[in-house]
Amino acid sequence: MTGRGTAGRVRRAPARRLRARLNGLGLRWKIAALLAGGCALVALAIGGLIHHARYEQVAGQARDNATAELIRVRKVYVATGSVDHEDSAAAIDSPGLPSALRKAALTQRRTTYLELDAEHPVVWAARPVGARSVLSVRLPLDEARHELSDLDGQLIAWGTVVVALAAVGGLALASRVSRDLRTAAATARRISGGDLDARINHPRPPRTKDEVAELACAVDTMATTLQQRLEAEQRFTADVAHELRTPLTGLHTAAELLPPGRPTELVRDRVSALRTLTEDLLEVARLDARIEQPDLEVHPLGPLVGKLLRRAAFEGEVKGCSDALVRTDARRLERILANLIVNARRHGAEPVEVEVTGTSVTVRDHGPGFPGRLLTEGPQRFLTGAEERGQGTGLGLTIALGQAEVMGARVELSNGEGGGALATVTLPEGRSCLESTVVRA
Repeated sequence: MTGRGTAGRVRRAPARRLRARLNGLGLRWKIAALLAGGCALVALAIGGLIHHARYEQVAGQARDNATAELIRVRKVYVATGSVDHEDSAAAIDSPGLPSALRKAALTQRRTTYLELDAEHPVVWAARPVGARSVLSVRLPLDEARHELSDLDGQLIAWGTVVVALAAVGGLALASRVSRDLRTAAATARRISGGDLDARINHPRPPRTKDEVAELACAVDTMATTLQQRLEAEQRFTADVAHELRTPLTGLHTAAELLPPGRPTELVRDRVSALRTLTEDLLEVARLDARIEQPDLEVHPLGPLVGKLLRRAAFEGEVKGCSDALVRTDARRLERILANLIVNARRHGAEPVEVEVTGTSVTVRDHGPGFPGRLLTEGPQRFLTGAEERGQGTGLGLTIALGQAEVMGARVELSNGEGGGALATVTLPEGRSCLESTVVRA
């Protein structure tokens, strides 16, 4: 049983590899291969029918010629009593006569035997003469075989041309379909990446019986609906946050007038948290609306990060030193680093470290690290991914990534080999911008 099972797996392995290769082909190649294969089967069937019909026609004509020759030779034999020895096509009891034909001739009046596929194709015709003698005629069929070979060559050549044309035509047709589908896929990726104005705008109307045009129209309709809903949510978020600012300002002023005490501290803390949340919501709304414009300047990264950390009263360890020039918005970079440090302290564990290397700044803590879902799906608003839910809104990382995108930077989240969460901010180099921007320390 083990041997048969192993043999079965070995036989199935090439089939799996073939399926894997076929699945790895693009749609246009699959369609072209399908059309070419279909045309090849049709050409093979038609060629086989033509070859068979011509073969039967040639065989019938050869048998008729041999029979007519046999009748002529028999008349001569009856008239003269002998076979002309100069006539190599006729003989009495020829030694080369096939045994099957001899047996058939002795029991019938007249019969033929065809050897069209032999090395030297011939056709025999024979009949009995006397008690145990057989008169036979042998005609060569070299020309007939050459004619069939030429016909097969022409069928193969024209079949190859038809299959090639079908493959080229199928590839051209499939390329158009594949191009439309790739356009739809690229548009869908642009939409998922945040470009809500992306549309396919297929030239053919969806009323036609064109599935690709129908798909393009459906994607455009979906994008329009999605854009409208997202814009409505963004406006709602911005309006709510804006409307909350005025009463929160008054509430903050009233809290400052309360007498000192533990209750007053609790009220002031909650009012401050509400104000921070409101400002974060307004910032997220602006980032979603893509109305933020960065103020980009060229800075040496090491001194800039040191100044920003001192301004944020960061007391942790700063590793590395880099004088690499980067093109960035100092205010937005400060916002990004502050959010990353707050997130590290809130959800990680001390010590929180900042390392400057090249054009990158890495913030690391020594806690449990980022949850796997956050690393795969990215930050989710109002989901911290931590067990201590309620100690954050989940907006810090979202704002950090949004501000980085605005100024052309990149934030990468990962977990360190020895534990802890790593957030690396990579900034664009500023060397190409030295002549057009101001260098600041």
